[in-house]
Amino acid sequence: MVFGKVIGGLLGFSAGGFIGAIIGVIVGNFFDKSFGSALGFDYSGHRAKLQQLFFETTFSLMGHMAKADGRVSEEEIAQAENLFTRLGLTPEHRQQAIALFKQGTQPDFAMEPALAAFIEGGGRSKNLPTLLLEFLIVIAMADGELHPAERSVLVRTAEALGFSSRQFEQLLAMLTAQESFSHQYQQSHGAPTRQEELTKAYQALGVDSDVSDKDLKRAYRKLMSQHHPDKLIAQGVPEDMIKMATEKSQEIQAAYELIKKSRQ
Repeated sequence: MVFGKVIGGLLGFSAGGFIGAIIGVIVGNFFDKSFGSALGFDYSGHRAKLQQLFFETTFSLMGHMAKADGRVSEEEIAQAENLFTRLGLTPEHRQQAIALFKQGTQPDFAMEPALAAFIEGGGRSKNLPTLLLEFLIVIAMADGELHPAERSVLVRTAEALGFSSRQFEQLLAMLTAQESFSHQYQQSHGAPTRQEELTKAYQALGVDSDVSDKDLKRAYRKLMSQHHPDKLIAQGVPEDMIKMATEKSQEIQAAYELIKKSRQ
């Protein structure tokens, strides 16, 4: 159901430029929802299914990553518990996440079929595979480093989701740099040099240091839009997993502000 948004956006852009396009997309969205309802399409039910699918795939693969090196250590279990707290899961979802984590550690857990089911179920949302891979990378780096066994699982996951090696490496570099701007990094690693900060800042926004101010702002706005809570929920991210996305927005904001200050 995107016909109304496409037509509305095009007509709006013709009549009023960028602002008109935004208004046109909003109006078209109402049309799509009304038309979809008339056809019997359950938007809220579809979104709930996407959120459950995202939840199940994320935490089962999290367990699979923990078991990738042959055994699940006490440290990895503690890290998983800390992550559940960081995400702000409800008590009910916390129990579900633990069960899914254990399921992923089982010898008979098959990653590829799980990802195939995810792709089939989430096919309506083109951004959902990117969001899943991003969450898994952040989870893998929760202890401050990416272990070889975790990286191997992430590479296989990226391939199954349709990412090229280059796209995976770019996303990994960007997320690694964003993590450098988290509060935990500043506390545990001290203050890096200004040049190191700037290098990380550009990487965090996925741009080169010689990017124009216009393109820098465009990259920043795109990343902030991708991590907007309302958009993530609509695309299939469970509401009680949004806290991590909020942290990500803060890291992106910090990187952008640092670059802007350096250019003044």
